[in-house]
Amino acid sequence: MSILICDADGELWFTRQEELGLDYISMPYSINGEIYYYDLGKNTDLKKFYDDMRKGAAPTTMALNPAEYVDILEKYFSQGEDLLYVSFSHKMSGTFNQLQTALNELKDKYPDRKCTIFDTKSISVGAGLQMEYAGMLKNAGASDEEILEKLGEFTHKVAMYFIVDDLVYLKRGGRLSAFAAFAGNLLGLKPILTTDAEGGLNAIEKIAGKRKAIKKIAEKVAETLTDTSMPVYIMDADAPSDGELLASLIAEKRPDAKIVHQIVGPVIGAHCGPGTVGVVFVANERPIPLAK
Repeated sequence: MSILICDADGELWFTRQEELGLDYISMPYSINGEIYYYDLGKNTDLKKFYDDMRKGAAPTTMALNPAEYVDILEKYFSQGEDLLYVSFSHKMSGTFNQLQTALNELKDKYPDRKCTIFDTKSISVGAGLQMEYAGMLKNAGASDEEILEKLGEFTHKVAMYFIVDDLVYLKRGGRLSAFAAFAGNLLGLKPILTTDAEGGLNAIEKIAGKRKAIKKIAEKVAETLTDTSMPVYIMDADAPSDGELLASLIAEKRPDAKIVHQIVGPVIGAHCGPGTVGVVFVANERPIPLAK
């Protein structure tokens, strides 16, 4: 059986990661000229991170380089361990090209070792919920093959909805055109966003006004939540009142929901910006984006 690892872009909070005994890869970000590696909230000052963004700091994210991946992988391979890596969406980052370069480099030195990668085709806790599920399966004694099979079914049921406070952050990250960001902010439009079946970012609906958008998201959760044995994750980027509003609306409509509320980490926050709020839960299927 392989060692199960995940990454910090799945944002599974460090206490839950430690409960499940999961190893994880810290993902890098830069702010105010300093490079950091996210630790799933253990020591990161997330309030300061978002305060700095509001003051004009423009954080960036980056791919790990092949040498960094070699260091990470060799720690396991040198001990005769294989890896099962449950990762965030490959469509969202070029970091997996660097990972493959590192794996190719290590192939001759460790010909019998392998790293099996499962692409959750999601980001933030959309990926983290799948990481949590994999950890639960492993701790229940599931084999690698059983984990991959069950994840292959589970991934299509992980629903994510979120809205951002300022569309300029999506524009900076190349997720939205400059005109769409300007027009959306001018008109007060709040696209409700999701990760699609391929792991890309898309809108499912456009609502005028943040409060109305939050209410619409709560309605969608109430209508489509199917598995209440798994958490309903409320995520906010230093917008606790919005997160609490969403949580209360969901709890009112679905008192059977097991709600967990946490803050968005800096790697994801660099792309969505302060004020973002969203939810991740298990439904019958992933949301279907608007036709482009």
